[in-house]
Amino acid sequence: MADCEESIDRVVAGPERKSRIISEQEKTMLAFHEVGHAVLAEMLPYADPMHKTSILPRGMALGYTLQLPLEDKYITTRRELMDDVTVLMAGRVAEQIFCDETTTGATNDLERATELARRMVAEFGMSDELGPRSFGHKHAMPFLGRDLMEDRNYSDEIAQSIDAEIRSIVDECYAHARQLLDQRQEQVRAIAAVLLEKETLERDEFVALLGEVPAKPLKEERAARPRKPSSADQPERPPEGRVGPAPEPQPA
Repeated sequence: MADCEESIDRVVAGPERKSRIISEQEKTMLAFHEVGHAVLAEMLPYADPMHKTSILPRGMALGYTLQLPLEDKYITTRRELMDDVTVLMAGRVAEQIFCDETTTGATNDLERATELARRMVAEFGMSDELGPRSFGHKHAMPFLGRDLMEDRNYSDEIAQSIDAEIRSIVDECYAHARQLLDQRQEQVRAIAAVLLEKETLERDEFVALLGEVPAKPLKEERAARPRKPSSADQPERPPEGRVGPAPEPQPA
């Protein structure tokens, strides 16, 4: 089992960098950063739960938090994407709350959060302001060695609205992450102290330190849960690389 876990870690985060020396101050910042991700991954109902968190350098990462889904998924809902962005923002929020600092450690998190918010607005039609529309036409010619390019098929005014909606999503998720971590400061400090000592925390020990959190709903429970209708609640196109289920035939 240990060999399987090591193999997963190598694939997800890269080989362990035992030669990389990190100061105690940076280790403390890393611990709070990763615990911020892990705590919100466990607390948010539509985020994939935390499986392992570590401050051992692997690949290009100084630390990582691994999340695993509860079940197979072929489409992604707006609520799941919002929780994903919130988890990504949690590392930066934890640095500011517990270290009173802002570091470069959140660079990749911010890039991924911004890109995810952009796709929600410009590709998936999940913006209340802009409605169920897709903006920009992407095309690529990999056989010519060219990168993915986008033809802009919208006005400057729409571009400003897209930017505003991306900012709104990121700001909302940032505020939500800060609210939740403020409520769990005692547990975050306790988990970070254990992580600094052990350098890696598995799920069972992490959950025991965090305490009780609401159970995550499964796919059937999510579908049955009532929600407020909005312009964003439109049939969703699966993200690139995912295959959505075929629509059920309608009765004549």
